[in-house]
Amino acid sequence: MAILTVLDPYLKMIQDPKEIKTFMNERGIIFEQWSANRQLHDNDSQETILNAYEHELGPYMKKNGYLSADVINVNKDTPNIELIRAKFLSEHTHSEDEVRFFVDGEGQFYFHLKERSEVFKLLCEKGDFISVPKGVTHWFDLAPKYYVKAIRVFQTQDGWVANYTQSGLEKKYLL
Repeated sequence: MAILTVLDPYLKMIQDPKEIKTFMNERGIIFEQWSANRQLHDNDSQETILNAYEHELGPYMKKNGYLSADVINVNKDTPNIELIRAKFLSEHTHSEDEVRFFVDGEGQFYFHLKERSEVFKLLCEKGDFISVPKGVTHWFDLAPKYYVKAIRVFQTQDGWVANYTQSGLEKKYLL
């Protein structure tokens, strides 16, 4: 279950999925919860995972013009896990939407919405779907559990490249 924590301008925690969806949608960030159409297992292939969510994923991709999807699976035993984590810890934007569906594990998206003077984080877990619009300033942390299995959706592979802001703001909020 997702947990939303507003960090600035005031501290507030939201755990109700409907309230989280409303909060995120009001800021242009799509948040939903999806279920697989079959039981999945730890060793299932990428194809099996994608097929289990095709009833949600297919219509979403078609409606929004996405061309490809894959499954990323990182954990504490992944080589260079700290380097992978560090790559996403700095505040950045993308030139296309960042779309993730959490099949298992967890990760935290941090958002810095300058126009609203807000900083908040969303802990995403199994069943959580998020679409961060292109240009939205954010960063991502896979700690403390270091386990994320997620479907990634792309318009082009190039859009996934991070454009770092160099603000250093993330240092104030990361533990």
